[in-house]
Formats: sequence, C-alpha cells, structure tokens
Amino acid sequence: MTFDDANGDIVVVRDDAIHYYGVNGRGPSFAYEGPKQLVSIFGDYVALVTPPKASPPTKMSTLRRFVGSQRDDLYNTSTFALLDTDLKYIAHTETLISQVKALFIEWNDLFLLTLDGKLFRYHEKTLQQKLEILYQRDLYVLAINFAQKAGVDTAQRNVILRKYGDYLHKKGDYDTAMQQYLKAIDNTEPSQVIRKFLDSQRINNLIEYLEELHDHDKATVDHTTLLLNCYAKLKDTEKLETFIKSGTNFDLETAISMCRQGSYYDQAVFLAKKNSEHELVIDILIEDSKKYEDALDYIWRLAPEMAYPNMMKYARILLEHCEEDATQIFIDYYTGQYRPREDVPIPTVQEPQGGGAYNVANLTSFIPLPYRQASVNPSPGTAGNQQLAGADAADAEAGQAPPEYDKPKPRTAFSSFVDHPENFITFLEACLKQENLDKSDMTDLYTALFEMYLETANTKKGEEKETWEAKAKKLIDGKDIPIDASNVLLLSHLSNFRDGTTLVREQQGLRFDIFRSYTSANDTAGAIKALRKYGPEEPQLYPAALAYFTSDPKILEEAGHELDLVLKKIDQDGLMAPLQVIQTLSTNAVATMGMVKKYLSDTIERERKEISNNRRLIESYRTETESKRKEMDDLGNKPAVFQATRCAACGRSLDLPTVHFLCKHSFHQSCLNETDGVEAECPKCAAANNNIRSFRKAQEDSADRHDMFQDALQRSRDKFGTISEFFGRGVMTAPTAE
Repeated sequence: MTFDDANGDIVVVRDDAIHYYGVNGRGPSFAYEGPKQLVSIFGDYVALVTPPKASPPTKMSTLRRFVGSQRDDLYNTSTFALLDTDLKYIAHTETLISQVKALFIEWNDLFLLTLDGKLFRYHEKTLQQKLEILYQRDLYVLAINFAQKAGVDTAQRNVILRKYGDYLHKKGDYDTAMQQYLKAIDNTEPSQVIRKFLDSQRINNLIEYLEELHDHDKATVDHTTLLLNCYAKLKDTEKLETFIKSGTNFDLETAISMCRQGSYYDQAVFLAKKNSEHELVIDILIEDSKKYEDALDYIWRLAPEMAYPNMMKYARILLEHCEEDATQIFIDYYTGQYRPREDVPIPTVQEPQGGGAYNVANLTSFIPLPYRQASVNPSPGTAGNQQLAGADAADAEAGQAPPEYDKPKPRTAFSSFVDHPENFITFLEACLKQENLDKSDMTDLYTALFEMYLETANTKKGEEKETWEAKAKKLIDGKDIPIDASNVLLLSHLSNFRDGTTLVREQQGLRFDIFRSYTSANDTAGAIKALRKYGPEEPQLYPAALAYFTSDPKILEEAGHELDLVLKKIDQDGLMAPLQVIQTLSTNAVATMGMVKKYLSDTIERERKEISNNRRLIESYRTETESKRKEMDDLGNKPAVFQATRCAACGRSLDLPTVHFLCKHSFHQSCLNETDGVEAECPKCAAANNNIRSFRKAQEDSADRHDMFQDALQRSRDKFGTISEFFGRGVMTAPTAE
C-alpha cells in the first residue's frame, strides 16, 4: 500500500489487481495478477516489485533444502515493472537477479536497492523519446493517448495522427486511415493525402477528405475542381446538390464551370443565382440549358441597370425563340415603361367544408405565378381564385410606377432585330407613340420605319403590297416630316417606290423633276397624271409634255387625245410660239400634219384676226394722232372763239373782267382767286393736268430703271407688247449729252 500525492488516493496492491481508494470511497481497479512485494508511486506510474515465484514442494525441493539452498537463492529472480494505470500499459519491466530491498524517489528519479547492495537509478525519458519508441513498435493508438494525456499542442497531436494514418494505409485499412487524416486535417498538407487516394477504387474516401477540406475552409480551386469531378464520375447528383446548397465556402467560378462541364446545368444556375451572378445565370440558361423563356423571364426580373446589358447581349437569340415576349421587353425598356416582374401569391377563398381536394388546391397558392399551371377541370371555387389572382397580379403590375432609369437611344436596338422585320416594325411603331421624343431619335425612328415598310412591301404581292406602300406613303406625307429628303429619295429609289420620290419632290416644289422622272421611265400614264396635277402651277410642263408625247410612236399612241389638250393649253396661254411648236414637232418624225392641222388652222385664223384688229387700231391711232396734231396747230396759229356766257365757277352771267382758257372754260376774274406771280390755271382741268404731269414725271423717272424693265419682260407673256410699252416710257432712248 502507498499514497498518491498527485490525486490524494491510497493505492492498495493485491495479487489480483491494483485498487485505488479516495475520500469518496473505493475508486477504479486495474487487473494485474501476481504477488507484489513492494509498491511506490513515481509520477504517473505505479512501481511494482514482484518477488520470485515459489515452486510447489516436491522430493527434489526437500533435497535442495539441505544441499543447495544458497545456490537456489542466488538464481531466484524478482520482477520490477512501471505501470501507467490511466493509459493501461506497462511502461517498463525488468528482471532482477537479486531481490529488491527498497524503492525510493530522489532528485525526480526512482531508485531501487537490491539485497546484494546494488542501487539502480531510473530516469523518465522525454516525451519525444517516448513517442519515437511507440512509433518503432507501431503503437500509434497508445502514442495518441499518451500525447493527449501529456497535453501536447494540436500540431504535435496531428503529426501522430498522420503517422497512424500512413501506417493504416500501408496495411490496407483505408477507411480507418482516412479517419486519422480527417482528424489531422488542420496541419496536414492536403496533397500528401490526396495522392494516396487518387485510385478510382478509393474515390469515396477522396470525396470524404475533399468535403472536409471545404468544411475547414482549406480547399483551393483545384480541390473544388477535383471534388466536383468525383461527383460527376460517380453521377451522384444528390451529393452534388447537397454540397452546393450546404453553404460551404468554395471557389464559385470553379464550381459553376465544373457543373457546366458535367452537364449539371440546374446546379450551376442555382449557384449563380445564390451569388447574384446574373450574367452567368442567363448565360447558362441560354448557352447550356437552351431554356430561352426562363432566361427572358429572369432578365425581366432584374433591375433596369442590370437587365439592359443582358438584354442586348442575347437580343438576337431571344428574338429568335421568344419573338413576342422579347419584342415586348424591348418596347417596355425603350419607352420608359420597364417594370421588374415579381411573383404574386394567389389568394384562396375559404370553403365551408374542408376536404382533401380543397387542401391540395390550397397548396397552389404558394407556387409563383409564372410556374403555375391551371388544372384541366378546375372546380368553381378554384377557377374563381385563379381569375382573382391573375387580376391582382395585373393590377399590382399596372399600379406600380416604373423605376427611373436613363432610356437608351432607340437606334441602339436596331441591329438586334435583324431577320425579324415584323417585330422590328412593332418596336418602331411603339417607340413613335411616345411624347416629347428627341428630334434625332424621331428622325432615326421615322427613317427606319419607312425603310421597313418598303422592305416588307417588296416581299408582298397584290393588295398586301399596296397596303404596306400606303403605310410608307402616309409616313412621309405632310409637313415637318423628320425624315431627311435625301434619305427618302434614296430608299424610294432602291425599293422602286415611285410614290415616295414623287411626294418628296412635290413637297420641295420640284414638280418638273417629278414629271421628268415619269418621262425618263417612259411611264406615259404617270406623266399625264403629273401634267394634270401640276400643269396649272407649272406651265412649262406643257412644252415638255409636247416634246415627250411626240418622241415615240408608242408614247404618242398611249397619249391619245392628250396631245390635242396640250396644244390647246399652249395656244391659250401662249406658252410657245407657233414656230416653236412646229420646230418641236419636226424634231422626230412622229407627229403627222393631220394631228396638228386643227392647231395650225386655229392659230392662223387667230393671227389673221389679230392682224386685222391691229391694223384697225393702228388706223384709229393715226387718225386720233392727226386730229390732236391739227388741234395743237390751230391753238398755236389761229384765234380761239369763246362762246361761253356763264362763269364755270359760280354759274352767273359773265361780265368783265372775264378770263377765258383754251380749254373753253370761262370764269369771272374774281372767281379765280389769282395769286400774284403765279400763272392762272383752269380750276376745272387742274386735277387732270396734275395727273398727266405726275404720269409723265413717273415715266421720266423710270426711264433709268432697267431692272424694272427686265422683271416685267420676264413675267410678261406678250414680250413684244412689254418692249413697246417701255419704249414709250423712254427706257430705250439714248441718253442726252449735257
């Protein structure tokens, strides 16, 4: 029996075991059979001395008792052992030739004294030396327990675990070895373990280790790649989903890339959505999963700033597979009406009696609207709920004000609608309905829409073609059209749309060009139509029409009686002299004498009448001139006879003094109010004389205004008459030398 100072227990050793007794009674017991001679506590060890074993009494033993007792005592051996009762192992055992007399502790060492006077000193080895001994004997479990009891740090303990794992791996116990590696994962280089389990037969152990690396945030990009490859090789979708949904830290880009390579597109989408990688989500849905409607729906749920770049990036693909919805999102975004979509829960109406069918119907209220399918035969209550939910969703979306964002220029979307003309037209028409459009945007929209109308018309026939051409014409008809005239002319020419060319030229007053476009195309009907429409405002069209109608026999035949109308108009308005008409008709041997016979006869008859009238006028002017000249001579050379008896001013009888004027008017001198120094003038003729003087003065002043003469000559139809008039005004009189 001895006392343990470390824990205050009494240690009692018996032949069957070692017993501990404390203040609370009997403690643990440890089996160790055999007689015990001495016991002592040395640190954590129990030192025991076992006496020599006694042999059973025999005839030989009786003989030895008298003959060789001293020799037997010399060769009887004792056993000395150091036991660790906590870890249950024998730290040291030794056989002593001589029996032990005493055990004692001094200077932190254990001393043993034998009967023959020898003293043995026992010194405890260092921890590292103890571990090395255990390693040599492959006692790794004991080494682990020993290190744990000694309170070594985690790094040292993990070294022991790793050595134990290596030992088990060599023995082929891979599962147990992996457990040791997992315990030592914090201080172990992962590549050392991974290389040991790269064999395909050990893939489950490798997955276990890689998962633990991710749980301890020690995984690299390569580890994530290897783990996902292992999942893919085993086709273990359940574990793959558990891994990506577990919240474990790993490289997102690598995980998504490996999922895409392994065709696990749903898992890749989940990871991208979870980390708000919107561009990646859309790319997977379109490029890998080919779920174009889901991709468009996802874009429609993003904020405007994030939706726009993704919408533009995949515009052509979305328009190819989801024409109507893709066109609508473009219209909403470019018109400022874009609203991110949201899921609206479907309200259900409580029924008086609950049932299984009703409970199943209620579960649909938790399904988002875009993914909910209507039942084939809904109950009346369910159908009402669906209609109510749809109305609520529409009201919620309509009542929500669109978020504020900068609307892009409409022309940025034009290239997206290549090969989709009908959707492009719908987009352009919707954009034009906006108010307060920028001038440049309006020009782009009108020009693009006009081009699309013409392009669509060229692909149609019959009434459909006319309908689209009518739309194009209506678009450019009117004033203040934002389309540049040169663009309209170019597009109309490329599409052979003559109405567009005509309309632009008409708006710009280029009527002669319109007529010439018909004549250059040998379109006689169009030329006649243009002549009737623009001829009254553009008289010069008639001479051009005359030249065109007589340029070819076929054209002359198509014109018909229109030639007579043109000649009549030219004759009535004096647009061409008869000689010019004859010269025009004689240019081509097309018109015959019979066609212009009536025109020539009418012209000659009119000229004859005009000559006759002119001759009569000349004769009357000559007679009047001679009469005036004679009257002037008589006034200057012959006395005048005045026969008036009454005053032209007061009407009373004339009496002296009386004043007579050569105009045959007579006045009392008192009625004239003569002023000294001023020549008297007939009051009755004064106004007419003033007019004549003013007219004469105006003629003299205008004699030097040659610009007036040229302007009047240019506007006049009777050129010779205008020249004669200005000749009479003195415009052509040679200046006199002063």
